[in-house]
Amino acid sequence: MGGGSWATALAKLLLNNCESILWYMRRDDRIEDFKRHRHNPAYLSDVEFDIERIEFSSDINEVCSNADTLLLVMPSPYFKGHIEKLTADISQKYVVSAVKGIVPDDNLIISDYMQQRFGVDPERMMVVSGPCHAEEVALGRKSYLTVAGNNIFHAEQFAKVLAGKALKTITSSDVTGIEYAAVLKNVYSICAGIVHGLKSGDNFQAMLVSNAIREMERFIDTVNPRPRQICDSVYLGDLLVTSYSRFSRNHNFGSMIGRGYSVTAARMEMEQTAEGYYGTKCIYEINHKLGVTMPILSGVYDILYRNIKPSKAIQAMSETFI
Repeated sequence: MGGGSWATALAKLLLNNCESILWYMRRDDRIEDFKRHRHNPAYLSDVEFDIERIEFSSDINEVCSNADTLLLVMPSPYFKGHIEKLTADISQKYVVSAVKGIVPDDNLIISDYMQQRFGVDPERMMVVSGPCHAEEVALGRKSYLTVAGNNIFHAEQFAKVLAGKALKTITSSDVTGIEYAAVLKNVYSICAGIVHGLKSGDNFQAMLVSNAIREMERFIDTVNPRPRQICDSVYLGDLLVTSYSRFSRNHNFGSMIGRGYSVTAARMEMEQTAEGYYGTKCIYEINHKLGVTMPILSGVYDILYRNIKPSKAIQAMSETFI
């Protein structure tokens, strides 16, 4: 469910192991172009598909009624606009979120939103995350994804559907922690991009990322206290690749701001959604109640939403680094 680059990459992985899939896309013109050219006309256009094995539809209720498992891959800012059209009963469907973001205004991670809004059984809810850019998946480069579920058997079964020669899967039961980590790493990636745009250097970048993982751990341990290894790939690995990779839209968004673009101009320049922009505000508001010490988050919020000069905000947060 979704028509972007990550949805396209995941669909390609699924078709390696599934006979056929249903694919919800919002726009009929995109569907027709996809059928005509046998690839997604807007994203990862070099990746060809056997379209005879795909049943496309712009009717979200039709797709959700006929599928046994729903893989959600819409950008978080537009997620609610899509999913609120859903009237079909999905409470007993398997629902997998690959949305690396949070529902704006509601300030809910996707698993909580789906359980509260649609009564999805928590035992049938899963998330997919990890250091895995869509572009590298499409190129067949070795990648790693973690599938997390409250029911580990269900997570293992879905992991098998994704796995292949170049895609290795790991399972976890930390649904909440992994979802919040996926939001936070986008926030820190924006900050890494700002630092890069300011030409602060690799030494400072390393200090930023090492402090960011500590900040992530403090927040996640507060919102969902349980045993976890923050150095696992789904937490630290995802933070690293998003902070450093040229494929990272959040890093590129931050880099523009560091180079002098206004926030508005940088958002207009981006061809794809920088989810960390929205995630920053959501996590900031959540943390207003929790009170976790998060100087990096606060600094990014000041830059994006309070028009504080990037160099000034970065200098202030740097004084807290250890």
